[in-house]
Amino acid sequence: MDVGWVYTIQESMHAYAANVYTSVTEELSKAKDRRFIAVEQEFFRLWWDTVATDSHKRQVRQLVKEGRLEFIIGGQVMHDEAVTDLDDEILQMTEGHGFLYETFGVRPQFSWHVDPFGASATTPVLFALAGFNAHLISRIDYDLKDAMQKDKKLQFVWRGSPSLKEKQQIFTHTMDQFSYCTPSHLSFSNSSGFYWNGVALFPDPPKDGVYPNMSLPVTKETVNAYAKTMVDNIKQRAAWFRTNHVLWPWGCDKQFYNSSVQFNNMDPLMKYINENSKDLGVMVQYATLGEYFQAVYQSDLVWEQRGSEDFLPYSTEPHQAWTGFYASRNVLKGVAQRASSKLHAAETLFTRYRISFPDGPVAKDWALDKLRALRWAVSEVQHHDGITGTESPKVSDMYLQHLTQGMMGVEELLAALFLLPHCLVLPSILDGSYRRKGVHQALEQHIIVYNPLAWNITTIINVTVNFSNAAVFDDDGQPVPAQIQRSARSNSTHNLFIVVKLGGLQHRKYLIKFSEKKCSGRSKCVRTYRARGVSFERRNVRDWLRTGRRLLPVLNECYKLMFDQDTNLLHSITYLEDKRRVRMTQDFWEYHANGEVKKGPISDNYIFSANGSAVRAYKAVEMEIVPGKIVTEIRQYFYREESDQDYAYSITTRVPECFGSRVRCHRLEQTYTLGPLLLNTEVVLRTSSSLNNNKTLYTDDNGYQMMKRTHRKFTNNTVARNYFPMVRAAYIQDDLTRLVLVSDRAHGVSSQSNGQLEVMLHRRLWNDLTWNLGYNLTLNDSSVVRPTLWMTLGSVGATSKLYQREAIELQHRPVVMPIDQPQRPWQEKKPRASSPVPPVVLPPNLHLLSLSIPGWNYSSSHDVHLSHVHSGTDLHSEPDYDRVLLRIMHLFEEGEDPELSKPVTVNLKEVLRGVGEVKVLEERSLTGTWDVSSLQRWKWKTEDNLETKNKKCQSCGDEAFTVTISPKEIRTFFVHFASRNF
Repeated sequence: MDVGWVYTIQESMHAYAANVYTSVTEELSKAKDRRFIAVEQEFFRLWWDTVATDSHKRQVRQLVKEGRLEFIIGGQVMHDEAVTDLDDEILQMTEGHGFLYETFGVRPQFSWHVDPFGASATTPVLFALAGFNAHLISRIDYDLKDAMQKDKKLQFVWRGSPSLKEKQQIFTHTMDQFSYCTPSHLSFSNSSGFYWNGVALFPDPPKDGVYPNMSLPVTKETVNAYAKTMVDNIKQRAAWFRTNHVLWPWGCDKQFYNSSVQFNNMDPLMKYINENSKDLGVMVQYATLGEYFQAVYQSDLVWEQRGSEDFLPYSTEPHQAWTGFYASRNVLKGVAQRASSKLHAAETLFTRYRISFPDGPVAKDWALDKLRALRWAVSEVQHHDGITGTESPKVSDMYLQHLTQGMMGVEELLAALFLLPHCLVLPSILDGSYRRKGVHQALEQHIIVYNPLAWNITTIINVTVNFSNAAVFDDDGQPVPAQIQRSARSNSTHNLFIVVKLGGLQHRKYLIKFSEKKCSGRSKCVRTYRARGVSFERRNVRDWLRTGRRLLPVLNECYKLMFDQDTNLLHSITYLEDKRRVRMTQDFWEYHANGEVKKGPISDNYIFSANGSAVRAYKAVEMEIVPGKIVTEIRQYFYREESDQDYAYSITTRVPECFGSRVRCHRLEQTYTLGPLLLNTEVVLRTSSSLNNNKTLYTDDNGYQMMKRTHRKFTNNTVARNYFPMVRAAYIQDDLTRLVLVSDRAHGVSSQSNGQLEVMLHRRLWNDLTWNLGYNLTLNDSSVVRPTLWMTLGSVGATSKLYQREAIELQHRPVVMPIDQPQRPWQEKKPRASSPVPPVVLPPNLHLLSLSIPGWNYSSSHDVHLSHVHSGTDLHSEPDYDRVLLRIMHLFEEGEDPELSKPVTVNLKEVLRGVGEVKVLEERSLTGTWDVSSLQRWKWKTEDNLETKNKKCQSCGDEAFTVTISPKEIRTFFVHFASRNF
């Protein structure tokens, strides 16, 4: 059941989703052999909380206990696999699993990833870490699926991580060519085939229960025809698999909302087949997915193993490469990522607050409600028709509304956490402050800056202000280096760049003093540099006859960038450490899409179908350079036509200039503006370099691991089939040098020529395909988008130390929160001697993936929790505010770096000392529902006979808090801190 797509959640709940659970619960209770598998928890939880009666709830508990209703995947949604980040995949699974385990004491052990558009190698690793015994996929390249079918290779043991290898391998079943639906076109029943309940009706279900297109019922007259069709299909499928057990999925999208009709036709049909099994050669039974995998496991075969290759991109036929959605609805992708980052910051801050101020003024239930609302919204949008951008406009609006409402709630929470306990000296009528009369005083504003990462950082933040002069002071009253300049293309606002130094999970208050007048030499803004821009005249592309004669250098400690005054484009970058100069230009190109079906292949929300090569998207370029002491900014404006007044695209590049400070000089921050686009154009940022990469590209799978993408030639559609998803990072390299881009949201990326890296940033499409028009899926996206990429150039060794951390630092930039409006200062108070909270700092190769208070309330002992669930007492439990969920990830692959790829041993009691005193540490499965010492995953036999290793919890005696984390491991713990009584 799609959590979104064409219809909103509310529309789907009303039209069919609630009826699925109501009617299936009733029907399963009528006959012991009936079974059902349920996937997305968002719909189930909405039904459970708002629709289900007490009687329904009792029935569900019994069905779950008997194993006849089985929850599979168990996440809030069936997440997309191409454009989602592992943080969010883990979040949405943890939310669903927490609910299921608290409520029923069950832990999903099988996946059902039948609908995401391609399969990532990260997904099987995460499912293995969550305790799953088998994984199921369906949408992979049509030609590859054909070959696997013929060779009976649709089932294999997948080792998704090259570093974790067999430790986290998982048996994987690929659906055959019929995918996850029952055949629906039968010659003798030209309605809906094996779906007797017909087609779901929107907006309202029919009052008489008669739905459109209901198939002929199973009767004495029709049963033989149904049975023959079903048996023939089963035998056809059986030929593609190695065991004599065939998985025959009975259902599809939006089915079983009228399940009495469905079961009352399935029962007699199955009975007929079994009564005639000698003649038909087939026995059939209702089964859960778990029962099917149990049968395959018990067949005791030896399975082929697959390495860490993924199944991306995905094509359904020669001209249908599903690579367009990597860039569809750029705004939604950006908001989803921003919401995720804000949630991470709020979770860490609330956890610290809760341990430091258990009885503090921020009400814990109010805080958890705010966090849960944003967890729900961020989980929901991970659906494979959500963050993908493949939904209708009203559903996209629904996701955006839920995300922005959730973020507003969490911003209220952040403000409360920053301000309430820490007794900030803020203007207050109560403390007798008064305004001094007559003295001209500058306006003042306070901001709080929070570092949500467990690393110490020195970085540059950008605050937009309405004044042209400002001085910045830290919470000790010391002046802070800053730079102020006019914002690009604005006469009223200015950018104030401030150098901030923050410990891990630390926040600081900064004071900004504004003045209308320029600063005199001896005044307080000596540390603030006023930067002014230099403009270069517009250059027309047709005049680029002789270029490269008038080059302008921009230097910092890492690079010399050269800009060409004849073109106003970047010309080259020299990496100063090894003096290698790389020729490089960056500009915008566009693919023109066909919108008329009769003229050939089309592009849409899902599909990218390049109608020829990309063409230059502009005819003239202007440039402005703003030299500075904190950053130098290069602003380039691209005009569609030579005479246009308004630019179509822009690149703003910020080069850090903080010589001698700890600001990273290798980080070239770029922000782009694009849009509104012309209809049926797909626009790429093309970076062309002298690197000899042979069109080979590396892109990340869900921010977890990098995949080598070798350019392949196809008879048709070579451009589109060489596009790949980039969630956090992509790079090209030759023997000496690597060019890395890290991103603040997902994009499509490709290397179409030697030395080229192109990123698809925006698409606007319309076509006349009836199906697209009927569902309003044409992607006429007229928005203006402002994505950010950070670029790094350097030796392969130097960049491999940096790029993963860079990607995380872009994802989790410091949270900047103004806590008042610019106003006249109140009575001068002496700056408080600040005592910032102690930092929480991990080694550079470990990342604090999660530090949160989930709130789910269940015993760490499975037996104790089960006895509670089955006791029949009222199970409505209060949230658990004392259990902290901690996840730590090793960022490096084996062998990637001589030092940073080593296993790291840390004492978590020491690491977390800044948060509080750790009393108890329990190691858990990825989503927290298993104690790892009791987690025994199935051991599938493989050709090389390496077994799944069950790691025991490493905690004994004095070393109870010492943990060794190996390359690419994600380790999950429950932590209990000593209570603080003030």
